[in-house]
Amino acid sequence: MRRSRIVGTGSCLPGQEVDNAAIARRLGIAPDAVFRRTGIRTRRWAGEGETASTLAEGAARQALQAAGLEPAQLDAILVSTTSPDTVLPSTACHLQRRLGAPSLMALDVAASCSGFLYGLSMADCLIRSGQARRCLVVAAEVKSRFLDLDDPITAVLFADGAGAVVVSEAEEDAALSARIIGVRLYADGSRHSLISMGAGGSRTPATAQTVRERQHVIRLNGGPLFRIAVRRLAGAVQDLMKEHGVHTRELKRVVFHQANGRLLEAIRQRLHIPPDKVCSVIERYGNASSASLPIALDHAVRDKSVAKGDLLLLGAFGGGLTWATALVRW
Repeated sequence: MRRSRIVGTGSCLPGQEVDNAAIARRLGIAPDAVFRRTGIRTRRWAGEGETASTLAEGAARQALQAAGLEPAQLDAILVSTTSPDTVLPSTACHLQRRLGAPSLMALDVAASCSGFLYGLSMADCLIRSGQARRCLVVAAEVKSRFLDLDDPITAVLFADGAGAVVVSEAEEDAALSARIIGVRLYADGSRHSLISMGAGGSRTPATAQTVRERQHVIRLNGGPLFRIAVRRLAGAVQDLMKEHGVHTRELKRVVFHQANGRLLEAIRQRLHIPPDKVCSVIERYGNASSASLPIALDHAVRDKSVAKGDLLLLGAFGGGLTWATALVRW
């Protein structure tokens, strides 16, 4: 039976660093209050000329270099983003052009903060079915351009960046060989209003009025979202571990979507995961939506805190609502 494995990781962060003081001044709150509420001290925001596809290219080239591959050796490009360069064409096609890899399959995945794991699942399925041997999965977000900087709920949270992995066909050998063990995906559209953007689609096209009314920015209902995220993601993790007969003590590293520090801690405590097993970069980089998980994963790999044979748990929760989990043997 065909299996897939992650053979390379990469990440790319914009050069502009924005600290809490810069945001807090406008909102009329103390910088320390931002940290207490979010666990974030600084975040990266895209500057002039930086877009989802330029950040995606930086992360993709790092991941390809780590995998020892050229873009032409890929069979598919999957890009998770809800802040694309353009509505049409897809950011995946922009990335394909930038990489110089014509003809191969390229498409966007729009599953909000869970999008990277949705893309990872698609790559795994393409390889298992024999339709591809090597896939590039990238999550790239430029959320700073969709923020109301006077909104204290969202202005302090969201950031920009990209993370990538190369997924390749795995060798069929021992049970402990490197592979994607399982990915599980979920959604609940009845909760769509908890994270949303009011205008810009076919239901409410952009007009001068929608711009004046700030309907093209992210709105978030924090309290209910926090409670649902903890319950749903923790439950999905428990289901995945039970399905594969895995205990918390067997996990080497846990990488969740970097939503905010309080949420990460609440999920960790609910699952009884030791603090030293959880990879976190939220203090430095903020919430980069779907890109936050692969950015954290790449940092863990490059910091040598992930080694061959390690068992990793991945998890994400975001707008839609969507959530997802994965078990990966490194």
